[in-house]
Amino acid sequence: MRDRIEKGSCFCGKVMAEAHGEPFWVNYDHDDDCRKALGSPLTIWIGYKQEQIRFGGQAPKTFSKTSGVVRSFCAECGSSIGYVDEGLANEYWLTVGFMDHPERFKPAVHAFWSMKLPWVEFADDLPRLWRYSRPRDPAIGDPSSRMKDDR
Repeated sequence: MRDRIEKGSCFCGKVMAEAHGEPFWVNYDHDDDCRKALGSPLTIWIGYKQEQIRFGGQAPKTFSKTSGVVRSFCAECGSSIGYVDEGLANEYWLTVGFMDHPERFKPAVHAFWSMKLPWVEFADDLPRLWRYSRPRDPAIGDPSSRMKDDR
């Protein structure tokens, strides 16, 4: 049996990636920080261990507004690719929109239900968590307490 390999690429195709093996977690995210970064009312994050992901083509560009959280995107077309957070050691989170076959990634939970926009409705029976859906390193802290002051 072959290992699962999922491919992804940005809108212009200059940043490509392969994810090897099974993702450990897939979740809806209603967080306002991610909403602002992606320009969408919510996203679906796909969690892999960092060593499972291999980038090809152009290297993604990175940006950080929150200490310890680094988001990646295509420098050419601006497509969001993913993020890493030092509070979630060795995890790389790809956005479902980056993946070539997003239909293969079924979310298991809603995270940050407390921030869900009131006009977004779901008929599923998935758990609705008020905050994070993954355990975080308490020594690192919550990203909202680590915002960089750039004003």
